[in-house]
Amino acid sequence: MTFDDPTLYNNRELSWLAFNERVLEEAQDKTNPIMERLKFLAISASNLDEFFMVRVSNLLRNERVDPSGLTHKEQLTAIYSRVHDMVQKQYSCFTRSIIPALEKENIRFLDYAQLSEAQKMQVDTYFNKVLYQVLTPMAIDQSRPFPTINNRAVNIFVELAPDQDAAAVHAVEWDTKDFRWRIVEKVTKGPKYAVVQVPTVVSRVVPVLTEEPGARHYILLENILLEHIGKLFLGHTVTRTALLRVTRNADLEIDEEEIEDLLDEVTRSVKGRRWGDPVRIEVTKGIGKPAMQLFEKALGITYDKTYEVKGPLDLAAWMGFATDPDFAHLQYMPAPPRHCPAFVNRESMFDVIRSKDVIVSHPYMSFDCVTRFVCEAATDPNVLAIKQTLYRVGGQSPIIRALIQAAENGKQVTVLVELKARFDEENNINWAKLLEKSGVHVVYGLTGLKTHCKICLVVRREESGNIRRFIHLGTGNYNETTAKIYTDLGLFTCNEAFGQDASVLFNVLTGYAKATEWNKFAVAPITLRSAFEALIEQECKNAQEGKPAAISAKMNSLTDIEIIKRLYKASQLGVKIRLLVRGMCCLKPGVSGVSDNITVSSIVDRYLEHSRIFIFENGGNPKVYLSSADWMSRNLNRRVEIMFPIENTELKAEITAILELSLGDNVKRREAKPDGTYHRPSRRGRASVQSQLALHKIF
Repeated sequence: MTFDDPTLYNNRELSWLAFNERVLEEAQDKTNPIMERLKFLAISASNLDEFFMVRVSNLLRNERVDPSGLTHKEQLTAIYSRVHDMVQKQYSCFTRSIIPALEKENIRFLDYAQLSEAQKMQVDTYFNKVLYQVLTPMAIDQSRPFPTINNRAVNIFVELAPDQDAAAVHAVEWDTKDFRWRIVEKVTKGPKYAVVQVPTVVSRVVPVLTEEPGARHYILLENILLEHIGKLFLGHTVTRTALLRVTRNADLEIDEEEIEDLLDEVTRSVKGRRWGDPVRIEVTKGIGKPAMQLFEKALGITYDKTYEVKGPLDLAAWMGFATDPDFAHLQYMPAPPRHCPAFVNRESMFDVIRSKDVIVSHPYMSFDCVTRFVCEAATDPNVLAIKQTLYRVGGQSPIIRALIQAAENGKQVTVLVELKARFDEENNINWAKLLEKSGVHVVYGLTGLKTHCKICLVVRREESGNIRRFIHLGTGNYNETTAKIYTDLGLFTCNEAFGQDASVLFNVLTGYAKATEWNKFAVAPITLRSAFEALIEQECKNAQEGKPAAISAKMNSLTDIEIIKRLYKASQLGVKIRLLVRGMCCLKPGVSGVSDNITVSSIVDRYLEHSRIFIFENGGNPKVYLSSADWMSRNLNRRVEIMFPIENTELKAEITAILELSLGDNVKRREAKPDGTYHRPSRRGRASVQSQLALHKIF
């Protein structure tokens, strides 16, 4: 069987929207603390922004048929319909559930008319002394065309009544008879329009004073501006206002073969994101048909890409409010990570790693051990060199500071900074420049490939005089901020075979070395796909021979069609396959005769599930792997990724236990159905198992 039937596959984009619906469900879940619900709502909105900026933009540019059989137009039609429904659910959740719940906690958001006289005086003063100074009304007429709207900025659209006396406007027109320019006088009788951007240099949520004990009152910035908008248009009557927000194409298109300096080109492209082609308009309800037609004409966008909402634009902006430490009592109870037991004493990390391999599990274990590893290497006089890949780096990264210190201490420091890490490009550019100024050798990877693997290699001269390589490998980024909210696994080892592979990998990344064989690593795009295929094929063979055959895997996304076909084949041969896929999944589980032996689940909870674990039963002697890669074509074909084995028996058991606990979650896990929908498993007669809470207790 070739498995070419399009009905065997979920559409990638619709599968992603199904994931975002699961995020939205957490905002709707009244068992979650109210500020966590607001946070999940903000995440779902932020996710949609990125979805339009990247995925929808890509579909609008490229006409192709999806493996599910949908043309790009059919995909767009389905996406717009699904997103319109999702947006309605978002605003229903916000206005009908979250706002009332906040009011029960004595947190109220007021319109200007609801303010007391004292509060109005406070708000009026704020407008006159601060806001008025930074506002810039942009008129729209013959001489001043529709202004460029910044990507994702909230704006106020203003309609003004026509002048009592028709205004005479002088314009220049080309006379086709006399073949010359001439000045003509036009009379405008219709309404006038203008746009005012809501400033981003001040807080969107403005606290107002209240004498009510224990109460917190707020007004949104745009509500202050709407009340005072007439002051910007003296001599005119404001007849209608609405909020407007434009989402633009932000997917960088860089032809690395045609450019001379990747750093300069990425810098230029990032700046151009603000002016990409519009892909979505959001407006508040009641804006009126003439204004809507004006938007669509000026922005070159059709009605199906327009979203009218009843509530504040840009729900993503509520993230800062939801995570404010002042509301700790309305957020999840703090769950501080504990230090990795192997490194709790003051013994050198190199001594510990020399004695045994160590697994760390974030955020249950502190990321400090990873930072400490680089810091110790930077100051250890026996360390000769440090080589590291950086994909997404924190804003105030102690690892960057340690690498700079290492270079200043005379060590050979080489860092591969991935400039094309989407939406982190600007941050990475700044770090790359800072590292270069400090004497670090900075490289930007291989042409046409993103370097997504996470590896740090420390070369050290031991007391015996021998050279030993110490390595950290991980499933997540070297980012101390995201390490607190992403679930990831890391391995510390000085295994010689790992060290040899690590050295070869960096030679490939920084020089012209070519490698086709590895001791322990499987590396994309060289050998990772073939390694996965061989492991799946071995399970098929074992099933045919009557040996134990099973695959258990955890990843962010599963979209690669060739991998899915091999999993379908394995299922038909009797291989039991359990997949924990957080986001997109194009595989359909439970299809009779095709995927009867495959289950797919997804966990959306307090932390973002980010680790990649692959376990193959191997006839009763399981093989356990960790990886930076998902089962996506981009990871296997267009990125530098690493998969590495866990060979220590105790560590294999530890990782297997983590995966089993996650697969047994019956609180935050959803099970996928053949039609692409997800449902929570029944807990009838079973004790509640919430894997992330359980892992906190274990670690």
